[in-house]
Amino acid sequence: MLLVADSGSTKCDWIFTDGEENRITFHTMGFNPFFHSTELIESEIRKNEELAKIAPMVEHVFFYGAGASSKDRNVIVEKALRNIYTNANVIVDHDLNGAVYATCGDEPGISCIMGTGSNSCYFDGKDIHEEVPALGYVLGDEAGGTFYGKELLRMFLYNELPEKVHNALVERYHLTKEEIFENVYNKPNPNVYLASFMRFLSDNRDSKWVRDFIYNGFSKFINIHIWKYEMHKDVPVHFVGSVAYHFQELLKEACKIHRLNIGVITREPVLNLVEYHLNKLKVKA
Repeated sequence: MLLVADSGSTKCDWIFTDGEENRITFHTMGFNPFFHSTELIESEIRKNEELAKIAPMVEHVFFYGAGASSKDRNVIVEKALRNIYTNANVIVDHDLNGAVYATCGDEPGISCIMGTGSNSCYFDGKDIHEEVPALGYVLGDEAGGTFYGKELLRMFLYNELPEKVHNALVERYHLTKEEIFENVYNKPNPNVYLASFMRFLSDNRDSKWVRDFIYNGFSKFINIHIWKYEMHKDVPVHFVGSVAYHFQELLKEACKIHRLNIGVITREPVLNLVEYHLNKLKVKA
């Protein structure tokens, strides 16, 4: 019995399977050990009655998450999972590794994350190479939801937005400087707040300004994160995450202009991760 999870900072997708054709999908808030404690993670998982109900049956847990890039941080998540799934072998790994397994499989390629945050790596078919560090929502996350949200709010506060876009933001959110500062500097999970403005951008994608805004973010990501890999013209470039998925038309255009061979674009890599781990477990058996 296998439980696989793919977690960004906003949401976590779970799939439980018996190894045959039976699949049960669950959704919870996203868990990031930079921001969340073992106690909070365990409590939130237990709130999902179905996830708690299957606990005695689970034999393997594979959790891939944002922020799970070091042993010290991974332990935060591992403890929560082991407290719930007491009969299971628990593995916690970085969401970037999950992106590789979900898109590249065992073949070379560049795998990128564009969700709440962003990241990239090159997989040579055996090892993962990360040339450009992920700097998080304050210093990096180019083309991630936090990046676009931060840029949108900055331009809003500086009165640099087109009048139509500015007024649409005011009408929809009743934005004020005080409210923005409260959410960014005082409340928990400011990265999730910033990324929440992607829905506004998606709903206004017919605006030329919005399309140019999104496209320029993709170009910046390509210049910083993809062109740094020597093999970027020789291998497919894959993307996972909601931003890549919902704006894939503009992403494909940016990749074409930058002469990249685009590969898989998926919103929910957890689907592919289930198949990847089922195959690996069958080989071991």
